[in-house]
Amino acid sequence: MLQAAGGQIAKRHRAAQRPHGRQSVKKLMAHGENINSIEVEAPRLFDRMARRFNVDYAFYKTGPDKYLLFFKAGQADAVTACFESYSRKLLTQSKFRRIPIREQLKQAAERLAVEKPRAKERVKEAAREDR
Repeated sequence: MLQAAGGQIAKRHRAAQRPHGRQSVKKLMAHGENINSIEVEAPRLFDRMARRFNVDYAFYKTGPDKYLLFFKAGQADAVTACFESYSRKLLTQSKFRRIPIREQLKQAAERLAVEKPRAKERVKEAAREDR
């Protein structure tokens, strides 16, 4: 009987705890605090950064590749630091963005197409000179 009562108390305690980290907008609003929002392009990258700063946040998709990031107003300093590192990371990724392999193959095919006629012309010119 005592174990059952202890289990019930523990169950209620877990249910009463607030979720932390990424959550739904509904759960974030249920915290009862003021909420701010920022527009974000890459939510996965922001997720990685937000875990470091222990921020409570939620994403809401507004369009293709456009998201609104909702966060608690009380955590504005942590979100600012997190957003700063996110922006820095996003800029470095765009600078050193790799060319997709299909694009590399197309470029190589174009280069070969341009080089082949030149090689044939050189052989014909060499044959003409030998005559």
